[in-house]
Amino acid sequence: MSDEILTIEEVAQYLRVSVRTVYDWAQRGEIPAGKIGTVWRFKKNEVESWVNARFANTQDEKKTDQVRIKNILSPDRVCFINQSSKKDALVQLAEVLASAPQIKNEAELTQEMLKREELMSTAIGKGIAIPHVRLSSVTDLVLAVGICKKDVLDFTPFDEEPVRILIMIAASYNQHQYYLKTISFLSGMLKSDDLRARLLAAKTEKEVYEILTEDE
Repeated sequence: MSDEILTIEEVAQYLRVSVRTVYDWAQRGEIPAGKIGTVWRFKKNEVESWVNARFANTQDEKKTDQVRIKNILSPDRVCFINQSSKKDALVQLAEVLASAPQIKNEAELTQEMLKREELMSTAIGKGIAIPHVRLSSVTDLVLAVGICKKDVLDFTPFDEEPVRILIMIAASYNQHQYYLKTISFLSGMLKSDDLRARLLAAKTEKEVYEILTEDE
């Protein structure tokens, strides 16, 4: 029956999780439940609706969390950088990234990018650095791309190759998984020697953008 009442043990068996897990969910209000005295009870139809909603949300997250450059970069957030110091290059690119409507506080963005770089270099080798932060003043993940016309020597990459390609990422605090996935995606993408050579040879910002998005 749809209004059947289940015990915590029955819910655990139904969902194939431990009794402790169901108890924790009930305590935190994550699963629809009620107490009769000190004992938790669950309506089967409410549990089924809760499970279906969880599955639907998971599928939606999988769809929206796919990394597509066109969704997070626009041609006006690609620039050529003529700075030879890490700080100056980061400040220039942060200014470009701050033009995105998702960025609500340019000063905080720049400050946190520099602070993050002080903690640990974001250079990943092969002439690439991916400076990145998560901030409450950012409403959605967004990025900017800088192609350095001069070698930037003070990123201290492990392979000692000067940085020439900068990808700057800013995300909201609640986008941790998407943020990590984007960093991983870009790191993998830029392993291509051919792609890096084409980016460095590009003559215009539009050409850089088209190279990065051509497979989408």
